[in-house]
Amino acid sequence: MEKAKVYFSKQITPESVVKMYETLGVNLPGKVAVKLHSGEEGNQNYIKPEFVKAIVEKVNGTVVECNTAYEGERNTTQKHLKLMENHGWSKYFTIDILDAEGPDKVLEIPNGKVIKKDYVGKNIDKYDSMLVLSHFKGHPMGGYGGALKQLSIGVASGHGKIYIHCIGNEEGTPEEMFRVDQDKFLEAMAESASAVAKYFENKIAYINIMCNLSVDCDCCAVAEDPCMKDIGILASIDPIAIDQACIDLIYSSKDPGRNHFVERVESKHGIHTIETAQKLGFGTREYELIEI
Repeated sequence: MEKAKVYFSKQITPESVVKMYETLGVNLPGKVAVKLHSGEEGNQNYIKPEFVKAIVEKVNGTVVECNTAYEGERNTTQKHLKLMENHGWSKYFTIDILDAEGPDKVLEIPNGKVIKKDYVGKNIDKYDSMLVLSHFKGHPMGGYGGALKQLSIGVASGHGKIYIHCIGNEEGTPEEMFRVDQDKFLEAMAESASAVAKYFENKIAYINIMCNLSVDCDCCAVAEDPCMKDIGILASIDPIAIDQACIDLIYSSKDPGRNHFVERVESKHGIHTIETAQKLGFGTREYELIEI
């Protein structure tokens, strides 16, 4: 597989996000889903709606999310919609909770070794293409969160999130989600990510925003403040390459907080998600970084 192109800009502005998308040279067709993170109640690091307003309008997109599987302000459709209103998302955008109502849509994963199917919100069928708009940061369970996590846990329904965390146990519970084999969980994430990437085939693009670089996810109500300075914005049509490029930028950083971030990634074997994703063949870790 030839190297993927990953575009990089140190400019972190709403206009820069649009420029990075335009640089990709893609035109997402039809009804566009913009998958992003709505931010848990109390979280201070999530990317705010004002910042992404220009890119969502550029693609004429609908902001899509899915409910969580754990306690919080996003584990029911009613609470999630209220939070999205409180956080300002519904002020600017049309909102769609993909798994607002069941039954879930099941995507098959024929080459999966840990899981053979992915439960996603059935409203995904309303969309012709997707822009995966990720806040790249650390994560308390995945080590890091970027494009691959958005494709997997992000698009999975509430039940689907439990299914991935519990590595294919249909009877899994929220309490069991955090007591499973770590590497198997990461492999299940990569496999579910492959299903969504395949669903949209060549009608999907990825933008990772490397700012507010906390070791914790936007899903944490109580999250650490950023430990590193902002790095920039990356764009690609390859979800594996864009995550690998972000990881490489972290590792090569001279920032004093770099070691703390790396410790989070390594303690959770975060790179294993990328390794597994490459084996599944829906992208490559080999990339050319093109600075804009």
